[in-house]
Amino acid sequence: MKNGARFKGLGSPQDVQEALSQALYIASEDLATAIYLAMVLGKPLLLEGAPGVGKTEAAKALSATLSCELIRLQCYEGIDANTALYEWNFPRQILAMRQADDAKLNIYDSEFLIARPLLQALHLQSEGLLLIDEIDRADHEFEALLLEFLSDFQITIPERGRVCASQRPFVILTSNRTRDLHEALRRRCVYHWIDYPSPSLEVDIVMSRASNVAKATAEAIVAAVGRLRAEPLAKAPGVAETVEWADAATCLNDLGETWPEAFRRSIGVVLKEQDDLSFLEPRMREIIG
Repeated sequence: MKNGARFKGLGSPQDVQEALSQALYIASEDLATAIYLAMVLGKPLLLEGAPGVGKTEAAKALSATLSCELIRLQCYEGIDANTALYEWNFPRQILAMRQADDAKLNIYDSEFLIARPLLQALHLQSEGLLLIDEIDRADHEFEALLLEFLSDFQITIPERGRVCASQRPFVILTSNRTRDLHEALRRRCVYHWIDYPSPSLEVDIVMSRASNVAKATAEAIVAAVGRLRAEPLAKAPGVAETVEWADAATCLNDLGETWPEAFRRSIGVVLKEQDDLSFLEPRMREIIG
């Protein structure tokens, strides 16, 4: 085990689970085990699952639990090395050259360097967490760059030389599985699939994160969300939408709206596509319960 001593107080999967719960993230035993193993083995953690199951939230909660800096690289179609690593501040370089006249000037000094998330991670002087979010949205070329970065935790800036990590961050990658990731990247990671939580676990999540929601309301919302997820929707509701729906319906009920009308009137919190709403409208009463 390489890094077991790095994360003091998290000596077992149970410790991870309890610590995450203090950050209001209810993790399954399997997820807590995957996080713990990634920590002690010093490997990145790859979390896959449908949108909205809590992959990004797991990284945020873990960062809060460890009281460490969270550096987030949001991937998207067309992301390139400059966006992820570093860029030179050309306007500032040009201004400095004009002001310097004939004086000696190093236009590749650190003051002209804009550090992007991966370079920021190399500059960490204390414990940190690097979140590489939705890696499946990036192309294969960027994935290859990332693979090289995660191998050595170093980059070379031609004008300045090699930059190595003084303190390797804990790395979490997330993927919505919109495409297959390269096998080499998977091999370097501890893998965990996050599914939608069981009804009982989702009720616990609602009760811990929503404000002033009765347990009966949470149970009714979770049951309705379960029925919605079984429908062929353009966008199935995630866990965050479940929590927000419980909050919204409770808010309307507090204003005097009756059940289940409060559920129906707040449906826009959980369904956000007109096609989905039109498709379900004839059976909305049945789905809401």
